[in-house]
Amino acid sequence: MPKRPRAADLKRTVTKRAQECCEYCRSQASFSPTAFSMDHIVPRAHGGTDDLSNLALSCQSCNNFKFTSVEAFDSVNGETVPLFHPRQERWGDHFTWNHDATLMIGLTATGRATIEKLQLNRPGVVNMRRVLAAFGKHPPTEE
Repeated sequence: MPKRPRAADLKRTVTKRAQECCEYCRSQASFSPTAFSMDHIVPRAHGGTDDLSNLALSCQSCNNFKFTSVEAFDSVNGETVPLFHPRQERWGDHFTWNHDATLMIGLTATGRATIEKLQLNRPGVVNMRRVLAAFGKHPPTEE
């Protein structure tokens, strides 16, 4: 039986893969007032595992707002849709920035529903984006 990676090693791997940014709101860990955690994209309550393919780096706020959700309501089309899945989907396919990169804009039903459910444009993160943009530190680069 293969040796299971330690939690600290898993978190380092997840953090490096995410380029030290929340994979939902794109907040940068080095500028965050709160700790980042490993989010189970598909929560354990829905059968999710601890495999790297099911883990995303998340700021504490996004993790709290997501909680055990895997889908949310898109008010534009009136449908419940899956939340953004950082391992299976590209951020740029579902989201973009407004003119000054302070607000995330949903390009798809999944993008819009994820923004609403996780409150990705909450005041504190928008203010942080504004300050970091003024110093050339935002938005983070996308792969």
